Amino acid sequence: MSKAEFGISAFAAYVPPYRVDLREWCEWTGNSWDKTRAVIGESFRVPGVEEDVYTMAANAVLALIDRNAVDPAKIGYLALGTESSVDNATGAVIVRGLVDRALAANGKPRIARDCEVPEFKQACLAGVYGIKGAIRYLAHDGYDRQAVVVAADIAEYERGSSGEPTQGAGAVAMLLERDPKIVALDLRNAGSASTFRGLDFRKPFQRYAGQTPSVSGRLSDFPVFNGKYSTACYVDETMSALDQLLTKHGGARGRYFRELEAVFMHRPYHKMPVTAWAMGYLFALGADGALGVDELNDYCARAGVDPAAVAAEMATVPTRAFEADFDGTVAEPYPLTAALLKAFRETPTYKAVVDDKMRLGAKPMMAMGNLYSAALPGWLAAGLEEAANAGRDLAGREILLIGYGSGDASEAIPARVVPGWQDAAKRIHLAGALASHVPLAQPQYEALHEGRPAPGLSPACTGVRIDHVGERRTGALQDYGIAYYTLPV
Repeated sequence: MSKAEFGISAFAAYVPPYRVDLREWCEWTGNSWDKTRAVIGESFRVPGVEEDVYTMAANAVLALIDRNAVDPAKIGYLALGTESSVDNATGAVIVRGLVDRALAANGKPRIARDCEVPEFKQACLAGVYGIKGAIRYLAHDGYDRQAVVVAADIAEYERGSSGEPTQGAGAVAMLLERDPKIVALDLRNAGSASTFRGLDFRKPFQRYAGQTPSVSGRLSDFPVFNGKYSTACYVDETMSALDQLLTKHGGARGRYFRELEAVFMHRPYHKMPVTAWAMGYLFALGADGALGVDELNDYCARAGVDPAAVAAEMATVPTRAFEADFDGTVAEPYPLTAALLKAFRETPTYKAVVDDKMRLGAKPMMAMGNLYSAALPGWLAAGLEEAANAGRDLAGREILLIGYGSGDASEAIPARVVPGWQDAAKRIHLAGALASHVPLAQPQYEALHEGRPAPGLSPACTGVRIDHVGERRTGALQDYGIAYYTLPV
């Protein structure tokens, strides 16, 4: 009897209809469009006052169920991965309730009563932890059931901050089961890493002190972050998870990079995962010893860097950990290896190992913005849909998923595309979700950013949405801050 496989059988995405064009944003703010497009992307989405993380998640789950003829009674696990919850007691069960009401209104059965409803939080890695939890559920007490994981977030930053152009909002729902229809995930050979970084990217409750709730009941969720330091943390932690995976995999590490069909990573903005993946290849050459020394020495010669010093720096990867405290300085964790990147980028190998491996789905992601926990699932969905529509046969090919959550933790999970994957991939419809949008003028963007109704803008969300937020604090019935929802129109 063959060993059971578990993985993803379907995807569905929801993004708010309200879109900010980054070219126009550059005109509003005086930023360089050429630099913004090259480093970050082309646009991002903004939630309306009638939307929160639960409405977006519910709309994605409803699309998943409808588009893939999922029997709600078979769903035994519904997980929400997010860092944008607005309730500190419940989360995934709210999504379950909204989905149930919409299903019942359309004469369909509700989700099974014995369904588990966990919520996962570890910054942008929350959705990946939800996926791992789903597979563990399916492999044991939920062996004959199905699981749904929805990663949903609202990435917002103060206007005028370096993070402002990297905003975004949306949700990606995934159906997981035994004998998956799109990709099988190999947790046994995955790599994990975590390190506490005190002042990376944080969301302490004290940020809410003195805020007045907006008409939607939402408080500004702007993070406390240190951009350059956070970038260094991302590179370091993803490298550590990748090192753990490659140790389990065995064999020549550089060959693994070259033979892999595609890689999908957490994507805060366009350039960050590209840099980390390229650094990973250089470290793989260093770990390969004699097999990689000639290529690595060539890059050292081009960059004018001492090979012995590079080798010493690379030897620190498995044990390297930044201090938890942060003294205000920003240090490149691997400065010598980073110096090799410029020389590496000028070679045909860079195109084959970096550009070609990261091309699938990259264009739609330039238009999506940062989705925090939904960024990696979104890129994976976009890449699979693109490949299916282009007639690219990925059956049997290995791909790699690398997730990351600030503060810090990372997961590197190998996956294999299963035969017949194209049918389910063509039902993803991520491109369709992005095609329909309402362009925002500057005053409208600023109003929505502050949680206010935008001038001249009618609510465009036609799915599950917020009707109003309770204000009662005393008496027999208290509902202060609790949202009341309206079903799809």
